[in-house]
Amino acid sequence: VQLQASGGGLVQAGGSLRVSCAASGINLRGYTMGWFRQAPGKEREFVGQSNWNGGSTIQADSVKGRFTISRDNDKKMVYLQMNSLKPEDTAVYYCAARRQFSAGYGYWGPGTQVTVSS
Repeated sequence: VQLQASGGGLVQAGGSLRVSCAASGINLRGYTMGWFRQAPGKEREFVGQSNWNGGSTIQADSVKGRFTISRDNDKKMVYLQMNSLKPEDTAVYYCAARRQFSAGYGYWGPGTQVTVSS
């Protein structure tokens, strides 16, 4: 299983960015896909997830209403659309995969840096 996040970059506050996660070696239909982020000096934060059986959840209160998660199972892609970005959204963003009925995320990919300038 390999996961690769991409699409990060530098964006001004108020702007938008979409980061993508390409999965290989798995049938995405059997996995819940999560997005996490980690800012310098802070613990990793769970942003939200796209459930294996449909639907998605944004967990972090700080991004509710601004971030959405979507997926394309046929393309084995998961997306995190980020709107109205704030400097405090600056972090490395990671995608992870959790097999259905599993307790935790067993597969992680290298992150992609998102920097929001004020």
